Amino acid sequence: MLAGLFGKKPTSHGVRIAPANVELRAGSKETLLQAALNQGIAFPHNCRAGGCGECKCRLVKGKVKELTDKSYILSAEELRENYVLACQSIAQSDIEVDVQLRDTGTRMQTGRSPARIERLVPLTHDIVHLSLALEQAIGFTPGQYCELSPQRGSAAGVGRSYSFANVPDANGTARSAEFFIRKVPGGRFTEWLFAEAKIGDALDVSAPFGEFMLRESTAPMLCIAGGSGLAPILSLLRGALQSLRRPREVTLMFGARRQADLYMLDAIEALRREWPVRFEFVPVLAHEPDGSPWSGRRGLIVDHLAAVLGDSLSAQHVYLCGPPGMIDSCVSAVRAGGVADSVIHFDKFLDQSHLAPATKVA
Repeated sequence: MLAGLFGKKPTSHGVRIAPANVELRAGSKETLLQAALNQGIAFPHNCRAGGCGECKCRLVKGKVKELTDKSYILSAEELRENYVLACQSIAQSDIEVDVQLRDTGTRMQTGRSPARIERLVPLTHDIVHLSLALEQAIGFTPGQYCELSPQRGSAAGVGRSYSFANVPDANGTARSAEFFIRKVPGGRFTEWLFAEAKIGDALDVSAPFGEFMLRESTAPMLCIAGGSGLAPILSLLRGALQSLRRPREVTLMFGARRQADLYMLDAIEALRREWPVRFEFVPVLAHEPDGSPWSGRRGLIVDHLAAVLGDSLSAQHVYLCGPPGMIDSCVSAVRAGGVADSVIHFDKFLDQSHLAPATKVA
C-alpha cells in the first residue's frame, strides 16, 4: 500500500504459464524468457535474440513492453491472436501466457557462479578467446551456451549469451569456461570486452542454456561453422571424441572472410589427427583477394556442399553454428539434398543488429 502511495513501481510481476500452470516472478528489467530460464523452467527457445520465433507465446492477460518489432517474425494470424516473443517482452503487470513448455512442468538444472577473467587473447581482428575461472563448478553439455554479465565497468549488469568452446569433465561440470567472442560494433558487452576488460575482472555466469548438442547416432556428421560459431562446434566435436562409443565420420566446413580470419587451426588439426575415423576439414574464404597464395576453396560454404559431400550429402546429420544468412542458405541446401529436418540442428548467432526496433505507438 505504501509503495502505491509514493508512486513506486513494483520490481517484479507475476507470470503464469498455461497450460502447465507454472508460476514465476519476472523482474522489471528481465524478459519473460530470461525470467523463465533463470528459474529453471524449460521455456521453448533457440536464439534468445528475437530472430527464430521459437519462444513465441500467446499473451492471455496483462501487459508487456516489447523491445523489438515482432511483425517480421510472427504471422498475421499470430499477431491478431496477441502472440509475443518471450525473449523480447518485459512484463508491465501480472500476466498470463499460453505456451507448451518443453518437458512440461519440469525444471532445468541451471547454475550461477562468479568468475574472473583468466585469459583474453586475440584470435583475429574481431574475435577474442576469453577464458574464465569459475568460483563454483557449472554443468553443461558441449554445444550449450551461458549468459555472461560483467560486475563492473561500462557493461555492468549487461547479460549476453555465448557458447562454450571447451568441454566439461567426466562429471559433466567445469571450473573454467572458454569462449570465442566476436566484436559487435556498438554492442555494450563486446565494446567493454575489447576496450576495457582485463585479467582479473569479475563477471557473473549463468548456465546452461540451449538445446544445441550432439544427438546419439552412428551417421556421418556434417559440421558447418561461420565466424565465432566455431566455438560450439569445437566443443561438440571435442565432447564427441570423449564420449562416443563408436566415433562417426566428420566433415567440418569453416567459413571466414580471409585467411587472417581463420583461427584455431592447430586445435582443429590436433582434433583431426586424434579422430579415429575419417575427419575432413574444409575452410572456405568468402573475400580472399584475387591473386593471393590461398589455394583452398573460395566463396560461400553453400556453394561447395555438393562438391565436398557428393552423393553422401543425404546421409549426413548436420550441425550448424554461425550467422543467420549462412545457416539459412545451408539449411535450405541440405534439405534440397535430401537431409531430413529431424537431423538438422543449428544455433544462429544473432546480435542487436539483426533485430527490428519496436514500432512506437503515439
